[in-house]
Amino acid sequence: MENNSSNYVYNSVTQLDDSETASRKYLAKVFAWMFVALGISAFVAFEFYLNQGLMSLILDPVTGGFTGLGYVAIFAPLAFSLVINFGFNRISYPVMVLLFVAYSATIGVTLSIFGIEYTSGSIFTVFLSAAFVFAVMAVSGYKTSMDLTKFGSILYVIFIGILGVSLINFFMHSQQLDYIISFVFVAVMIGLTAYYMQMLKRIGAGVEFGTESTNKLVIIGAFILYTTFINLFMSMMRIFGRRR
Repeated sequence: MENNSSNYVYNSVTQLDDSETASRKYLAKVFAWMFVALGISAFVAFEFYLNQGLMSLILDPVTGGFTGLGYVAIFAPLAFSLVINFGFNRISYPVMVLLFVAYSATIGVTLSIFGIEYTSGSIFTVFLSAAFVFAVMAVSGYKTSMDLTKFGSILYVIFIGILGVSLINFFMHSQQLDYIISFVFVAVMIGLTAYYMQMLKRIGAGVEFGTESTNKLVIIGAFILYTTFINLFMSMMRIFGRRR
């Protein structure tokens, strides 16, 4: 009985260790792709900001408003997001990587506008603040033993609702409503960061490495965390950013 009991405990611990190792390996790949996406976005943002010829493609130098291509750049990430989210089973891994890279680049185009509206010092400060908040909540989500599923589901519903309101306000140009939306976005993104980390941790514990499905799950995970961080950063910029 003692030997059987010992073996049972040992086997259970081994399984937990294996799942923990798999989860960490999966999350390491997820964060690697997330950092790649951030690098692409930063590169594109700087290129557009420093090159007036490129910037004039999205902002009319006379009126200061968006050009036709500018509107495409603003709404393209939403289209990429829908394709990546709902095309998991139909899209191959190389195509998903290409879509993720293109998505990151279009986000970079949007971020380049921040360089015109806000001071470089405030952009740097808010970015570091957003990164710190994101890191704290990511660690919390990874470490917590509390099931965040119901909490995350409620936050996601709120996110969808406030996203719809923000799209409407994009054409209404209400600064007061935009300010309120930014605060709600920050709160929702903070909560979703913890929820998504717990979700991805559980996904990583059960994946089989070396398959195309797992490779695509890595890209999906990177897409989720990258999008969450970008939404957090952009919302914090609208609240705390110092305008020129």
